[in-house]
Amino acid sequence: MSVEVVGDTDLIARVLASDDRPAFGELARRYQSMVRRLLRRLCCGDAAKADDLAQITFLRAFEHLREYRGSAPLSAWLVGIAYRAFLSEARRLVADASFASGPEREWSGPATLLHHDLEKALAMVPIDERVALVLTYGRDLSHEEAAQLLGCPLGTLKARVARAKERLAPLLEAWKNAEVA
Repeated sequence: MSVEVVGDTDLIARVLASDDRPAFGELARRYQSMVRRLLRRLCCGDAAKADDLAQITFLRAFEHLREYRGSAPLSAWLVGIAYRAFLSEARRLVADASFASGPEREWSGPATLLHHDLEKALAMVPIDERVALVLTYGRDLSHEEAAQLLGCPLGTLKARVARAKERLAPLLEAWKNAEVA
């Protein structure tokens, strides 16, 4: 027996036509991992904060689904909502140092240690530069796509990425020649 896969466009139409919450639930299920991964990077590994922001992202997406025009993939639209939710929270908590440093964890193995050091280093990069770097490297968006998503000129985005890389280089110097499995 084959299972019919319903496309995003059909699910969106069902939500808009009849407030079909299970259809929206399917959309959220399809994109939740992507949104959470992005937010964890932006939140420097703070999974609880990222999960809270992911919930906010999907609530806002549900509330504003009529505004989605379909000119870009749904994933890009959700990334934009997630980014704005993160930025709003970051502005609100800018004085709270625990937001940037995240919870204490136990670490084991070189790859995990590198990940921890990368999170700590990213926390030291200004938000606008961190977001530019995470979108272009962590989400594999082109510079043009990231600039459009952030609503900034392409040159500004490229400068932010370059500055972020310059800031990260000395912070991660110890890992330059390390072998990580």
